[in-house]
Amino acid sequence: MTSRMACSELKKNLEDEEMLLTGGLKSLLPHVLRRIIRCNRLSISNTSGMAKGYKQANVVILHKSLADDFEKFCHANDGPLPLLYRSQPGDWKCPSLSSDSDIRTDCLQYRKYEHGACTESLKSLKEYSEQLKDMVTFYLGCSFSFEKAVQKAGIPIRNVEQKCNVSMYKTSVPCYGISMFHCNLVVTMRPIPENKLEAAVLATSELKEAHGAPIHIGDPGLLGIQDLSKPDYGDPVDLHPGDIPVFWACGVTGVEAIINCRAPLAFTHSPGCMFVTDLKNDNVRSLGGVPQVHCLSRDPLHFSIVSAEAAQKIKTLETLIGVDPGERGIRHLQRPGELLRACLALSHAGSVLITTGFPTHFSHQPPEENDGPPGALAIAAMLQALEKQVAIVTDHRAMELNKRIIEEAVQLGILKKPIPLLSYQRESADSALMFLCENGNPGRPRFDHLVAIERAGMAADGNYYNARKVNIKHLVDPIDELFLAAQTIPGVTTTGVGDGGNELGMGKVKDAVKKHIKNGDVIACDVEADFTVVAGVSNWGGYAIACGLHVLRCCELHDRYLRRAVGFPRAPSKSLWLPVLPSVTKEEKLLKALVQLGVRSGKTASLEMEVDGLPFYNTHSVMIEKLLQEALQ
Repeated sequence: MTSRMACSELKKNLEDEEMLLTGGLKSLLPHVLRRIIRCNRLSISNTSGMAKGYKQANVVILHKSLADDFEKFCHANDGPLPLLYRSQPGDWKCPSLSSDSDIRTDCLQYRKYEHGACTESLKSLKEYSEQLKDMVTFYLGCSFSFEKAVQKAGIPIRNVEQKCNVSMYKTSVPCYGISMFHCNLVVTMRPIPENKLEAAVLATSELKEAHGAPIHIGDPGLLGIQDLSKPDYGDPVDLHPGDIPVFWACGVTGVEAIINCRAPLAFTHSPGCMFVTDLKNDNVRSLGGVPQVHCLSRDPLHFSIVSAEAAQKIKTLETLIGVDPGERGIRHLQRPGELLRACLALSHAGSVLITTGFPTHFSHQPPEENDGPPGALAIAAMLQALEKQVAIVTDHRAMELNKRIIEEAVQLGILKKPIPLLSYQRESADSALMFLCENGNPGRPRFDHLVAIERAGMAADGNYYNARKVNIKHLVDPIDELFLAAQTIPGVTTTGVGDGGNELGMGKVKDAVKKHIKNGDVIACDVEADFTVVAGVSNWGGYAIACGLHVLRCCELHDRYLRRAVGFPRAPSKSLWLPVLPSVTKEEKLLKALVQLGVRSGKTASLEMEVDGLPFYNTHSVMIEKLLQEALQ
């Protein structure tokens, strides 16, 4: 039967053409929809919402000499380019995807590329049949395939509601390059009501061949997208009040790769005009557990994804460090979930500034206590292993002491290399901004996360107090100002770790400190951090953060979200990570080194193997072992 006869027969059999050209298309079987497309019977501009529940595919057609490298490129970036099928040269069918298809005619519209330039839009590729004999077709997964699953979860598809194509944007995220194939990631954006975010992630996370879970939730600027109203492909889609922009990897990334490789001749589908397959979206693959969504920042708006299993591990770490051996009443200060959010924020950070140092022993030299530096170094060691930039800022008078502590940490194998050591002094009203940002420009911060651990914090009266209500302001540089300035810099988040309420960052719980902690009405720190980690001993909070970062490092869902689903998964290696985590042996040696440097126990001023008056053996050592056990199981 000729193509013309088939089309004539189809026209005769259409009992209600109007229905088919509108809402009925959504429920048509794929082979019927393809036949209608093949006969050029449709005036619609995209296939979003069509053939619900069936997989749709992006299409890339290129010369057979390029095919092997392009396939490698797809495997290296399987978030945006999940490969459904690769044809043989000159094969216009795809039997594993459909029974009766012809790739020359079965997309609504095609694009022709010559040396990287789009030279023509086409309804059919039949006139290029001779050239196609030496070309290979790649069928790549499409997010239109997950629309039914999203709607089934009670989530609106705004572009379908608004009867337009989905919005697609070029990002600043580079894909993993293979040979001549390289480009930045392209994403689709779908507005999702905030109370439906977790449901949207859950609905899509296991649909790997439809791009899987989102790669970013929140501010488009974090992907290098400047204006949502100006998509690079597709149509602008309006957000309703309460909607959050959610971004998925997009197969149009393949089009960008074709443009950049400048092949003499290539064809693609026109973005949004997909090839509809006969495959249902019922073969799923677990991507590492049930996902959770957590908000890290409101300015810029930024959410993260983690598996429920990893989140529970970090919550268990938080419970472990929440015991109160000193009976200070810290349970009243604890904010469940803060450790998880702090670890997530640090996991996303690229450059971290840490501060520690509590000169409680004002009559001794040095006046510092030994709670704080070990926890700070544990965090720094993990950040180094995660290949993040990390620096420490401390009091100018304590620079030499901290330099020697860092040297000891390197010799003991706690740090793989020395950490830059900085000091801060207030010289003008904008000193803090100048310190934190290049030329004081809030748009160019040097650090995107600040951590204070057992750092003397400024009280409401502007003074700094130890637990016994003694003012030690003369020994403390105004590093609090950096945390106050960070509140004004978009994209910079902060964490405070403490065990008594007078530490920097504890301003978030100051009312509880004043009510439940001895001398709290005077000593309570007034300066807030975004995340407040309360522990029985501050060092434990540092150990827990290091362990929590390791847990996130091993979480497949979180790892994929961090790398935006491009490149290869970073498989955790015990041989690499075990030496980085805190251990009883390393912390014992570090405490001995601190004793040798004259750094004393906080509560007793003793130069013994104790921290905050608690013996290292059978107290701190047991805590370290418990944290390690939870992180590594």
